[in-house]
Amino acid sequence: MNAAPKIATLRGAGVSLAAAADAFLATARTANPNTHRAYASAIDRTIAALGRDRPLAEVTDAEIGAALAELWGGRAPATWNRNRAALTSWLTWCQTKKHWPAPSVPAEAERRKENADETRAVAKTTIDRLLSRRDIPLRERTLWRMLYETAARAAEILALNVEDLDLEHRRAPVTSKGGNVEWVYWESGTAHLLPRLLRLPDGGTRARGPLFLSERRPVPTRRPPAADICPHTGRARLGYDRARVLLDKHAGLDLHQLRHSAATHLGDAEVPLQLIMGKTRHKNPRTAMRYVKPGAEAIAKVTEHLAPRRRTH
Repeated sequence: MNAAPKIATLRGAGVSLAAAADAFLATARTANPNTHRAYASAIDRTIAALGRDRPLAEVTDAEIGAALAELWGGRAPATWNRNRAALTSWLTWCQTKKHWPAPSVPAEAERRKENADETRAVAKTTIDRLLSRRDIPLRERTLWRMLYETAARAAEILALNVEDLDLEHRRAPVTSKGGNVEWVYWESGTAHLLPRLLRLPDGGTRARGPLFLSERRPVPTRRPPAADICPHTGRARLGYDRARVLLDKHAGLDLHQLRHSAATHLGDAEVPLQLIMGKTRHKNPRTAMRYVKPGAEAIAKVTEHLAPRRRTH
């Protein structure tokens, strides 16, 4: 009599989406706070749409593709690609590092072409008008002004805490893409707004916790880490997606355009490329040159040199 065939139990077959997400977000590859925040945002929204307690092994490729399409299908190619890459990295890690049965991002949910936009830089007068509008809330005006004056990445500024600020010297340390800690500097516009942003209703001042806060306190089921909650107000750190939506709503602009515009305006002012790279913290001149392109005003000014010579009599 033949022995009954043995059925191999798949390793990790009972792992839930939430557990798989937590395991991935605890790895060294997401140790950078900005990377962790971006990955966590994409993964958390996806598993919330699919069901946090569902077994990872039961989710199909098609469901991953449907969640991507529902959450970011109508967004800009850069937004789609960023969130798609986060999910791909997570699911690939589950498959190759943990050997868990896991779905993949389907082939039809392919990376989208990001067309270069030669008009991403916004005129300085446009930015000045935007930041002087009385209908723009203080938080948004401070964030946008700070992004422009520091020429920093939005994720870096959103990750700042109050205790990071050196208000006297108008600077703060940020964790850059490569994980290095570097300084960003702002000017009088931001310096004027920051004390107002930090003021509490009772007249006191926030001394620690996230610099930019969400409108409401988080619900218990989606409570962020303690480091992302203000100890004075109980409100959570403002997220990248919400900040992006608000700038688009008020001005039809993308957060990165403020950084791009700052670099372009420095170039228009004939600031040397080396100093612009110091400001934007680009390491490669070729990379910086993608941002430092003469704006319309600079091109119009240089065109004056091609005008016919004026008669002197």
